[in-house]
Amino acid sequence: MATATLNSTYPKTVGGSFLIEERSAAEVFTPEDLTSEHHSIARTAQDFFRREVEPNVEEIQHGNHDLAVAALKKSGELGLLAINTPEKFGGMELDLASAMVVAEAIAGDGSYAAWHGAHEGIGTHPLLLFGTEAQKQKYLTKLSTGEFVAAYCLTEPQAGSDALASKTTAKLSEDGTQYILNGQKMWITNGAKADLYTVFAKIIDPDGKENFSAFLVEATFPGVSHGHEEKKMGIKGSSTCAIYLDNVPVPAGNLLGEKGRGHIIAFNILNVGRLKLGPFAVGGAKKVLAISAKYAKERRAFGTTISEFGVIQHKLAEMAIKIYATDSMVYRTVGAIEALLDDFSWEQPDAARREMKAIEEFAAECSIVKVYASEMLDYVVDEGVQIHGGNGYSAEYAVERAYRDSRINRIFEGTNEINRLLTTGMLLKRAMKGQLGLVKAAQAVMEEILSGPSFSDSDDAEKPWAEEKKLVANAKKIALLLMGLSFQKYMTELEKEQEILYALADVINDVYAMESTLLRTEKLRAKPGSAAYDMCAVLLRESMAHIDVTAREVIAAASDGDSLKTNMAVLRRFNKYEPVDAIAARRRIARRILENERYTLQ
Repeated sequence: MATATLNSTYPKTVGGSFLIEERSAAEVFTPEDLTSEHHSIARTAQDFFRREVEPNVEEIQHGNHDLAVAALKKSGELGLLAINTPEKFGGMELDLASAMVVAEAIAGDGSYAAWHGAHEGIGTHPLLLFGTEAQKQKYLTKLSTGEFVAAYCLTEPQAGSDALASKTTAKLSEDGTQYILNGQKMWITNGAKADLYTVFAKIIDPDGKENFSAFLVEATFPGVSHGHEEKKMGIKGSSTCAIYLDNVPVPAGNLLGEKGRGHIIAFNILNVGRLKLGPFAVGGAKKVLAISAKYAKERRAFGTTISEFGVIQHKLAEMAIKIYATDSMVYRTVGAIEALLDDFSWEQPDAARREMKAIEEFAAECSIVKVYASEMLDYVVDEGVQIHGGNGYSAEYAVERAYRDSRINRIFEGTNEINRLLTTGMLLKRAMKGQLGLVKAAQAVMEEILSGPSFSDSDDAEKPWAEEKKLVANAKKIALLLMGLSFQKYMTELEKEQEILYALADVINDVYAMESTLLRTEKLRAKPGSAAYDMCAVLLRESMAHIDVTAREVIAAASDGDSLKTNMAVLRRFNKYEPVDAIAARRRIARRILENERYTLQ
């Protein structure tokens, strides 16, 4: 790779291990560990966005797709469409962290971000990870430069999150030279302007057997057409339409990956998309926070600017706290993936498989990032509108558009409901297969409960971060307790108890956010009163309060009578913590934001 994270310094871990293992601050990757090369790439992407996108946002919003595609092609000239692509196919051959900094930098407008993300991410990665050498030679260079625009065609009218319910078919011709595709795809981002589609369809064998597979389909192939542009709530400047396939002849050589293995492509590409949604959300949230801080300093009411009001400062601080946590989770996950790609090179014969497996290992973390980031952004834009008051409801203000654009992120890359179910389901399945020691860890928690309260940690109370570390440790114990109780009651039927799985995911998400934030703050050696320290201190306690509410619901569903009383007593034991003066902390956070008119840790 031309530039890389210091993956050799980070331990190789397994997905979900954050629930059962302790990590030191030195063992996690954080935004502060980005290299000078990463920052140079970020500046290139930021300059591109300021020059080519910002001046044209209004026209793009009003449906000028040619302008959006022109900007996309210019980003291709800079290499921004091929961050991870090998150099021999016209790419930059950089690491995963480089793709994250680019995603954040171009996230200032939701519509353009959709164009860019759909092309560079889910549009290009299927070919990058699963294409043959011949397919890459033919198409990947064109995608790298922007000569071809890419789109990903998975969703159908009756098959959204349930992708395998696809009704699009592919039948091999009698001479075996081509597949004939028939069907309809919907909600296809970049659909009307794409030159190359990754289309998922079921190959129908002569005996009627169905094989879910993927194909590379050019827009110019006979029988390919697109529908009208959808009228959407947000990202109005992006192209979203149906794609129709009417007896489309696709060369047999355009079968992507193996026959019947389309689900492997679909699910792994979604993992990449879920992770990248994290920096897209962070970039969008930082922009809205900056807009809101500037507005608060200008808007006057009752003889002063509204920036002086405590409730406005509360909102600004909470926005920053959630951004800080999300940023911490994103780069921790990136570091964990990169650690499995130590000494990685695209020249290695198994390079694509290694990259896919590394990302797949942390599929649960990718889903956690997707859910947490999209809901963080929704919170930030909602409070941004509120800070603007009536003006926030006016289309003349950028925050109104950001509010509408944000909403799709909780649906993109699998709905947040599906991702929550996936998170819990994946971790439980790994535990049942012996790939993750959840059972042993849960048993250890039960033994601790039976042994009664321990005072062994009293001597550690004065050590740095002692209270915060205890909070994280107890949050993990609560998560393990809830998973154990739920499995004991429902056993193999647990997968049908969606409300329980959903609640467990919320606790797991909070645990990941808490520990990622604490480790980053500790690594920064943040002092009491600093922005990072204040944000960490408040987030940990807010998260613990949320865990407490969710845990009560799960305990009540998984136990009753005396066991309910016992389990509630255990919860109260683990949920004890010292409060901090959150009001004063938020005021300090808000003052820094207002002074800088942007998100900052300084």
